[in-house]
Amino acid sequence: MQIALTGDVMLGRVVDQYVIRNQSIGPDKIWSEVLPLMLKADRRLINLECVISGRGREWQPDSKPFHFRAHPRAIDFLRAAKIDCVTLANNHVLDYGADALVECLALLDQAGIKRAGAGASLAEALTPAILDLPQGRLGVVALTDNESEWEAEEKKPGTHHIAYDAKGLVEPYRSRLAQVLNQVRGQADLVMVSAHVGPNWGPPSAAMRTLAYQIIDLGADLYWGHSNHTPQGIELYKGKAILYSTGDFIDDYAVDSVERNDLSFLFILELERGRIVRIVLHPVRIEDLYVRLAKDNEIVFLERTMQAKCATFGTAVGFQDGMGTIAVQ
Repeated sequence: MQIALTGDVMLGRVVDQYVIRNQSIGPDKIWSEVLPLMLKADRRLINLECVISGRGREWQPDSKPFHFRAHPRAIDFLRAAKIDCVTLANNHVLDYGADALVECLALLDQAGIKRAGAGASLAEALTPAILDLPQGRLGVVALTDNESEWEAEEKKPGTHHIAYDAKGLVEPYRSRLAQVLNQVRGQADLVMVSAHVGPNWGPPSAAMRTLAYQIIDLGADLYWGHSNHTPQGIELYKGKAILYSTGDFIDDYAVDSVERNDLSFLFILELERGRIVRIVLHPVRIEDLYVRLAKDNEIVFLERTMQAKCATFGTAVGFQDGMGTIAVQ
């Protein structure tokens, strides 16, 4: 059984203008030759780092420089890749206010795409997405440390926001997440936490590592990180995998020539008897607003940098025929 994960998928701004709204472009084209690998998996999950809506106005445009919104046709692009679940706890899902978020939630629901991490109320933002698997069920909880003003409340739309320090989650966030994970463990056989936390660049801080350990200790089987523009090392902790960042997957961002934020992976989780036993890394590149399989020197760069980043955590990643593999012990 396989579950495909990506990093941040941003379908707004220039992607929206030249791809999503262009009726001559088929919704499957944006995924290019990566699509067969995605469709081969049993389930597909992405972090959707934009709001899908035709409503709203830019949130605090004088202080926030970037606002991401995609036309409702973006739903067809998610359908083309048979995306099963999107995580919404991030720093762009409320770029156009509560009305746009509420429409996005409705569009996803109408399309049958599960969601987690944001909602019309705190209870909804905390509610996990539950996906049926060929064997068992997957529970997905999504959270973010970004935009504290967007934290959902009892009757206020927003995100599942958290706060933490060097010792991990602070209250009331620790107790709240513990309760959420305890509840989802009763509904699912495998539990994944999507975490949009930390800065855009650089390795995970000591506080981020403590947070990841705590999330595993509270009952998660996998920590799925993003927000950072580049893939970061994978750490194995108590037999569970921590993906500190899965990088960028689709966007229109300027490319840093050193960091190469246009290069990342499609991450495939391989399961046996209900547990994750391997993570397979397929190198990809963002080019001309699409994602495609990486080539030649791009693969070499990803191999070299990912091996070095994983080695920091004592994790071995082997590459063969341009594909990386990590055994989860």
